[in-house]
Amino acid sequence: MNPQTTSSAYHGSLLWTLEEISRLVSHSGNAAETLNNVVSLIQQRFGTDVCSVYLLESDRSTLVLAATIGLRPESVGRVRMRLDEGLAGLVGELLEPLVVEDATRHPRFKYFKTAGEDPYHSFLGVPLIDRGLLQGVLVVQTVEPRVFGEDVVGMLSAAGTQLASIVAEARTLRQFVAPSHEKLWALARNLWWSWDDETTGIFRALDPGKWREVDHNPIALLQGMTVDQIEQRASQLVLHGRINYAHRRLQEYLASTDTWGSHNAGVLGARPVAYFSAEFGLHESIPIYSGGLGILAGDHIKAASDLGVPLVGVGLYYDQGYFKQRLDTTGRQQEDYIDVDSRLLPIEPAVDRQGIPVHIDIDTRSGRISARVWKMQVGRTTLLLIDSDVDGNKPEDRDLTARLYGGDSRVRIRQELLLGVGGVRALSALGISPGVIHLNEGHSAFAALELVRQRMELEGIDAFEACRRVAAHVVFTTHTPVPAGHDRFTPDLIEEHFGPLRDHLRIEPHDLLALGRVYPHDPNESFCMTVLAMKLSHRANAVSSLHGHVSRAMWTGLFPGRSDDQVPIGHITNGIHVPTWLAPQMKQVYLRVGGWENVDKADDGELWETHQTLKTRLIEFARRAAAKSAIRRGESPSQVEQLRGALSLDALTIGFARRFATYKRATLVLQDIEQIASLVNDARLPVQFVFAGKAHPHDEPGKALLQQIAQLMRDPRFAGKLLFVEDYDINVGRHLVQGVDVWLNTPRRPLEASGTSGQKVVLNGGLNLSVLDGWWAEAYDGSNGFAIGGGETHTNIDVHDRRDAEALLRVLRDEVVPLYYERDPDGLPRRWIARMKRAIRTMGARFSADRMVKDYVLNTYVPAAGGTSAQMRS
Repeated sequence: MNPQTTSSAYHGSLLWTLEEISRLVSHSGNAAETLNNVVSLIQQRFGTDVCSVYLLESDRSTLVLAATIGLRPESVGRVRMRLDEGLAGLVGELLEPLVVEDATRHPRFKYFKTAGEDPYHSFLGVPLIDRGLLQGVLVVQTVEPRVFGEDVVGMLSAAGTQLASIVAEARTLRQFVAPSHEKLWALARNLWWSWDDETTGIFRALDPGKWREVDHNPIALLQGMTVDQIEQRASQLVLHGRINYAHRRLQEYLASTDTWGSHNAGVLGARPVAYFSAEFGLHESIPIYSGGLGILAGDHIKAASDLGVPLVGVGLYYDQGYFKQRLDTTGRQQEDYIDVDSRLLPIEPAVDRQGIPVHIDIDTRSGRISARVWKMQVGRTTLLLIDSDVDGNKPEDRDLTARLYGGDSRVRIRQELLLGVGGVRALSALGISPGVIHLNEGHSAFAALELVRQRMELEGIDAFEACRRVAAHVVFTTHTPVPAGHDRFTPDLIEEHFGPLRDHLRIEPHDLLALGRVYPHDPNESFCMTVLAMKLSHRANAVSSLHGHVSRAMWTGLFPGRSDDQVPIGHITNGIHVPTWLAPQMKQVYLRVGGWENVDKADDGELWETHQTLKTRLIEFARRAAAKSAIRRGESPSQVEQLRGALSLDALTIGFARRFATYKRATLVLQDIEQIASLVNDARLPVQFVFAGKAHPHDEPGKALLQQIAQLMRDPRFAGKLLFVEDYDINVGRHLVQGVDVWLNTPRRPLEASGTSGQKVVLNGGLNLSVLDGWWAEAYDGSNGFAIGGGETHTNIDVHDRRDAEALLRVLRDEVVPLYYERDPDGLPRRWIARMKRAIRTMGARFSADRMVKDYVLNTYVPAAGGTSAQMRS
């Protein structure tokens, strides 16, 4: 459109009467709606593609996008710029109109990925001034480059002057960006919400159906709602006070300096812990985890956040995550991989001090691998995620970080190259100099070699001296006593991927291979990541007391001349992040008695009824999930209806959910199928089961076990009394650990390193029924749960399994079932409740992630960072 034509066409129509302006003002008093009316009218009358209002925040130095037509609605409240940056900032800085024919070529142009302004070129901005004070900036933009004439500039300025008083009032009342919308986005972008019941409840209340549909993802929820819809819903449900309170608590949480970490880990403030893990289980909507290792890592960094321990997580960004599980009509597991939309996750590109997105390169003998780095806020902690899906990479390298634990050895070593070497380089690019490197399992051990290279360059020393100095700052946690769980690579794969780095280290191939071998000079031994981690760390630990014994025996070859008890591997028993796994209903019970330490003061009836409420919630969830799966499989209406009524609300409910590795023996309880069927069908004292879990896509024996259990849903003896819930994830796990009466754990001792699922059950009122392995071996005291056997093993696996199956059936029949159904005149199982209380009192604090992280800080992190005031050596 010709500027002169624009001027004459709009002459006399842009200066509105008071009556016209009053029609722009929201009748509901919603300032955000008023501003939306204003930008809509201006955009229409000027015939532009975009009209936006940026308002000055209370600091009088920052502009925030308050309303827009043309830019993405979700950018409202998110796009911010200082007055000394961006074109809108320049308008506010100069206090005069600014016309730019092509904004992208202007030196002050600032690009905001979330705004969606890529197509627009021309820019006209005028300051909004009321009573001599800057209130904001009014901007119009068009797709085609255009030079706005003086008349148009003058008329937009005049319109801005007329509207400035409305803007000033909205700004004074802090209503200019729909505060609820803005604060909800701020809450959604920090994973703190995932362990804050009140904030989660707010998101759920906005649209309960949609909340479930989007897998409890607040960003997906908010992106599916307009500002007006959010404001309307918040008003209907009177959510504004709750939103303000949650937002204020988050800001106070982030700003607090009076934390356990500030008093006990001060040395880490300048040089934090860098916590490397191949997976992080934070929430079901962020699929970068598969099982226990990831859940442990997620709980670790959440607890570090709560305690105020300076820590940065480093992992990989899997854009397809772990697989989605579905069962076919035979009960066979099928795997689906679904691309994850990064726009629906609380991540953003990690940028360096100049604001440039971090990009890393790693050279191999077969070419260069490049990656970008995402950043995620988890409370006070930051999680960095390496992503190889970038331009310039070969197709196979773009897919490197697509799937968790997918592919062959070559894919695995390249993933671990990105995690270890790439992770250290990402930290360096961001200016983060860690005082401690924590390797959570051997997947990330290559990080230590990159640190050696950096130390050589920094201090002018050789590789062997650099190894010694780096090892003093490395903490290594081993998680598996199963030999197959330790990654091993052939010499040719090591040379292909580490040849360039080895050149920098100035060592021979056999010297590099020796770092990953128990017997350095054995050419037939493959390169083991766990061995590399052991050799390049001064502090190594297992994850339970029993696992410590097993690990010391397993790795004696690394320490010739030492007996098992002299091998330098300690243990720090795993724990769980209580706020993530504790049901809000149980939390209220503890609040009334002053904490779980005082659970004996809780009324038996209240504790029991609270547990029954959670159990009902689990059963309803399991029914819905099973029926939904049956509908997907095309099963008959009668079968679907039967599943909708499966399980009894008052039957003893036993849960089993974990990875379907064969050593975890998911079917141990089914060894004597007739005996179990008799327990399940006891009309007076019934027992029922809820199963969940995934088998690795390549684990055929594990899949067979899973199929055996799934098929029992069709067996007349178990129909309606056993359910398998598909696609085990954090959400499924949350329902199970909060609602079961008994948690069943049947690993083949001593192959369970720790396990944490049973720990999650404790505070929610469930009791453990477990083999004395992992954490349970050091937790069971005879009256805080139930033990399967006495900890005996046998060299013959068949004998071992048969003994444990017999012991399991015996303790179920003779102890668990009778105690559960023993009721007093009030209908309460008093002795069962007493056991619940003892479990909570004796294990609640001991097996929490807070205790675990404190142990790491005091026993490994602070010493590794050189922060101990005294340390004597024998």
